[in-house]
Order: sequence, then C-alpha cells, then structure tokens
Amino acid sequence: MPAAPLRFSRVALLGVGAVALVAGLWAGLLRIGWALPHARLGVDHGPLMISGFFGTLIGLERAVALGRAWAYAVPVLTAAGALVLIAGVPAGPAAIAMCAGSAGLVAVSAVVIRRQPALFTATMACGALAWLVGNALWLAGREMAEVASWWVGFLVLTIAGERLELSRLLPIAAGSRALFAALAGLLLAALTRGGVSSDAGAVLIGAALVGLAAWLLLHDIAHRTIRQTGLPRYSAVCLMSGYAWLGAGGMLSLWLGPVAAGPQYDAVLHAVLLGFVFAMIFGHAPIVFPALLGIPVPFRPAFYGPLLLLQLSLLVRLFGDFAPLWPARQWGGLLGVAAVVLFLANTIGGVRDGWRSSRARRSGGAAC
Repeated sequence: MPAAPLRFSRVALLGVGAVALVAGLWAGLLRIGWALPHARLGVDHGPLMISGFFGTLIGLERAVALGRAWAYAVPVLTAAGALVLIAGVPAGPAAIAMCAGSAGLVAVSAVVIRRQPALFTATMACGALAWLVGNALWLAGREMAEVASWWVGFLVLTIAGERLELSRLLPIAAGSRALFAALAGLLLAALTRGGVSSDAGAVLIGAALVGLAAWLLLHDIAHRTIRQTGLPRYSAVCLMSGYAWLGAGGMLSLWLGPVAAGPQYDAVLHAVLLGFVFAMIFGHAPIVFPALLGIPVPFRPAFYGPLLLLQLSLLVRLFGDFAPLWPARQWGGLLGVAAVVLFLANTIGGVRDGWRSSRARRSGGAAC
C-alpha cells in the first residue's frame, strides 16, 4: 500500500481531476443550451475534459507505473491548468501548463519505450504525441475541430495501446499485429490531414476508427472475460459497448464527410468521446483505483446503472442531432452528465467500502 504522503498526493490529484470533470460537464451543458450560471466556462469544455480530466488521470496512472518522482509533473501541470481555467483566468497560462504536461507525458513514454520496446508502448507514445500537438494547436489559436481531432487521437491511441498491452498474452498472429500498427498509422495520417474537418481527414479518420473498433472487438481479452461473472463481466460489457460506439463514430465520419461545427460534428465527436472513452473509464475504474490508491474497490451490480444510462443518453443525443431536434440533444446531454455523475458516486462509494474493509482487516490483524 502506498505510503501516507504519497497516497495523499495521489488523492489530491484525483480530486482536482474530478473537479475538472465536473467543471467540464457543466461547460458541456452550457454549450448545448442549458441556462446555467458561470456561462464563461462553456468555451473551456474541451480543454477541461481532455487535458484537465483525462490528461490528469492518464498522467497520474503513468507516473505511478513508471515510479519516478519527476513523472508526477505531468498530472500536476494539467491539474494546475484546469484550476486556472476554472478560476476564470484567460486560457493562455492554462494552455501553456497543459502543453508542458503533455510534453512531460511524451518524455514519460520515451522512457517506457526504452525500458520495454513494443507495439503497445509505441502506440501509447503516439497518443501522448497527439495530445501534445493538439494542445500546441489550441495554444496557437487554431480551429477547434482540428484541435479536437488530435485530442481524439490522443485518447483512442492511448486506450488502444492499453488494451493491446492487456491482450498481449493472447495468441495474436503477427499479421494481426501488423494490421493494428497500420490502423494506428492511418489514424495519425488522418490527423495530419486535418482530421474530421477536412475531406481526406474525415475519410481516413473514419476508416481508422472503424478498423480499430473491429480489431479490438475481435482480439481484446474482453471477448473471453464477458463469459465470467462480477467485475470481469462488467468490465467486458463496458469495453464491448465502447468498441461499438468507436465503430459508430468512424462510420458517421465516413458517411458525413468533413464536419467542423453543428449537430453532425457533435454526433461524430461524442460517439467517440462519450460512447467509447467513457465506457472505457467506467470499465477500468474498479481496476485503476486500487492501483493508484492501494484500496480495493469491491464490485457492485449498481455499476451497470451509469453504463446503461450512458447508452440511453447517446441514443437520445444522436437522435436530436439528426432529427434535428434541439431539445432531444439537450436532454441527451443532460442524461449523459447524469450517467457520469452517477458513475462518480458509485466509484466514491466503492472506494469508501474498500477503505472500510481494509481498515477492518488491519484492525482485526492488530487485535490478533
């Protein structure tokens, strides 16, 4: 179990990440038209979610895995950037801090590759590089659709690399691994061509996302663990639903072509960033939190509730995007926020139960 000061620092960083998540969700509701206070937050929805929450969480996870004190600069910088945005300071200082944090993750990835050269470490390094490019473009004031495409690349490549790592003990043929590498390369090529906002980029990113979704559905260990019970089945259900939404986002990009704003842009981005990425977060949280905090998180059937609500919210939101029916889009967004908030409540409850259980075991051992 981590020493008390180290555990406290991890809890503090997770806490700031959670604050960034809540602020980002609030900003998202503002962007789809809900009349809420602090309307200025609406413009910071993307940075708060991608760098403030996901960047802090992924940076903390990598720092713990690497075991080097300097690696904690990554989540510290992104958490600081998130707090700057929430405080209402102009975005420049936050963008600089988040750029520095993403550059730190590239450095962490380079160390990891030197220690363990493999396809999955290279894929995650490419994800870190995509995050750095996206943050640099945001700092430079480029169009948000181009920036968001690089951010999508960051999360998709990071998650795909992590899933490849967890499936490395499966008998995956060399040809299949080569196909995975080609699809990751295709996604990077799509980003250099403008991502979802350009003709060539939209086609390439759509093909890459569909291909990666199909590859992961076929090769991920989740297609075995879904036959089990409890936490393994829950995690597998989260993963499989996420891959379905990743493929849906890719097919939408192929069908719609270049999009830079509006309901169709909303549909493509949120199929991936909500349907895929948050399903991964839901499925990994009961595994990641024990590793970060040294506290077990017991599985509870209530974990399925947020996942089901997430699916419903996306269906309502995409219906609103294509009908087009603005109130449906708004209510879909609100249901999505409710799903994430319910997930946070379940996770906090699980951590609390795990902490109480650990304390009871330690007390029992001391009494003996």
